[in-house]
Amino acid sequence: MSKVVIIGGGAAGFFTAINAKELNPDLDIIILEKGKEVLQKVKISGGGRCNVTHACFEPKELTKFYPRGKKELLGPFHQFMTGDTFEWFENRGVPLKIESDNRVFPEANTSQAIIDCFQKAIEELDIKVLKNHGVTSFYSENEQWVINTKNEQFIADKLVIAAGSSKKIWEYASELGHSIIPTVPSLFTFNIKDKRIVDLGGVSVPNATVKISGTKLENYGPLLITHWGLSGPAVLKLSAFGARILAEKAYQYEVVVNWLSLSEETVLHQLNELKKTNARKQIGLKSPFQEIPRRLWERLLIASQIRLQQNWADINKNQLIAISKQLTNTTFRAEGKSTFKEEFVTAGGIDLKEINFKRFESKLHANLFFVGEILNIDAVTGGFNFQNAWTGGFICANALATS
Repeated sequence: MSKVVIIGGGAAGFFTAINAKELNPDLDIIILEKGKEVLQKVKISGGGRCNVTHACFEPKELTKFYPRGKKELLGPFHQFMTGDTFEWFENRGVPLKIESDNRVFPEANTSQAIIDCFQKAIEELDIKVLKNHGVTSFYSENEQWVINTKNEQFIADKLVIAAGSSKKIWEYASELGHSIIPTVPSLFTFNIKDKRIVDLGGVSVPNATVKISGTKLENYGPLLITHWGLSGPAVLKLSAFGARILAEKAYQYEVVVNWLSLSEETVLHQLNELKKTNARKQIGLKSPFQEIPRRLWERLLIASQIRLQQNWADINKNQLIAISKQLTNTTFRAEGKSTFKEEFVTAGGIDLKEINFKRFESKLHANLFFVGEILNIDAVTGGFNFQNAWTGGFICANALATS
């Protein structure tokens, strides 16, 4: 009987173990978890509902959501991706639902549905899960793997590392010759203190364009003002794709916001038309742009040296130019970052050049596998990081079961 040890009791570790055992019941599989509980990220994901995946069903399109891993995941996604994830969970009594923003959750609306599904499978398949078993070393000896924990020693024919961003495990992998890409935060909001947005927490616009000055970084989408600065999909995706660049800047940089995603010329033309059609109305009474909430409109007017009580007819050319610039080219100074809710994601891990993605196996050592966040793969928010875990776990499981 072939013995498999999986280090890490998270999403990738469980998914690998369950699929491998289902494919080959003769495997003897043990999951080692350093903590008191397993599947903790599954539990808190999506505000406790578990954002299982994202409703993107074309492999090439799906890879675009991965700042790191885009090229490497294209082949694996042709083998197991979103549709397969739906089928996998529904076959095990956990139907999934697509929400309006294309995020996917269990119909039960709780992460416990996913946890219960995994726990049931583990018990039925007789997969051992050992908690409080922090790994202290692992190495190859006589074509087997020796894994030491604080409690005991294990001998395995195959070793799977699914320990997330564990620095200790990275150190042990480095001792085996693997290159480790240093970690930096990958999913965060921009800390900004500016009188134009202070006390506007909760105000949002549907389609802003956000740029980082002095770089090619740019993204568009919903933008949310928070009590600490700027957030929302436009900022979070920008933070993911610019993770290393922004880290190099020590999170001190200029953010340029186009609230309407329109050219300054277009907006200036619209403002001139409004000056004609609303001549006798006060400019501060109502935002003339549906996308711009009144509270934000008022702040942008004040920043343009325009009194809220002024009539449109009294606004001069320079003031119109000033407000058009505020609407299309507002510059903020970002000084620091904040974690997006509880979803702390990092860029970094095992160098992807050292992995065979047809098996998720090390190119340096036979029968050593890496799945999940241990790899230098990360994605934007929306269920994509879990999809990486399911895909890697499934392909790794096939390699464990057949080799």
